[in-house]
Amino acid sequence: MSDPHVLITLDRHQRVFIPGEVLSAECRVEPLSLLEPRALEISVLWYTEGKGEEDLAVHYFNRLASDESGGVDLRRPYRFSTRLPSSPLSYEGVIVKIRWCVRARLFLARGREIVSELPFRLGQVPPATAMIARTDHAAQSSEHHASAP
Repeated sequence: MSDPHVLITLDRHQRVFIPGEVLSAECRVEPLSLLEPRALEISVLWYTEGKGEEDLAVHYFNRLASDESGGVDLRRPYRFSTRLPSSPLSYEGVIVKIRWCVRARLFLARGREIVSELPFRLGQVPPATAMIARTDHAAQSSEHHASAP
């Protein structure tokens, strides 16, 4: 039997979203014969990577719990949606990066936990390396024109 995991599927193929757009997705625990899942937490969040302290903020959160009294069957697919905020935008900087993702945490018996993430981008800010390259190219072009006779 393969190890259980949570499959996160966005309703659309593109992983770039505009601020204010609705992100909708489905989470499914596989394999379906998984024994005794206790809880599933779904969150949409952003976090920073890079120099300095790392930040993290949760935009959307829902916890589904299984219980003996007819609670949620966590082996069934779970659908959710959330309207994305206007900021912070995804950013690929040289010193810091801002990353967005859908994260699913599956809690099993005996304290075992499985985490799955699906990254996506909020906004279309070009990477810092592209901006640096354009600035360098513009500076070189100005120097070349200034030195021409």
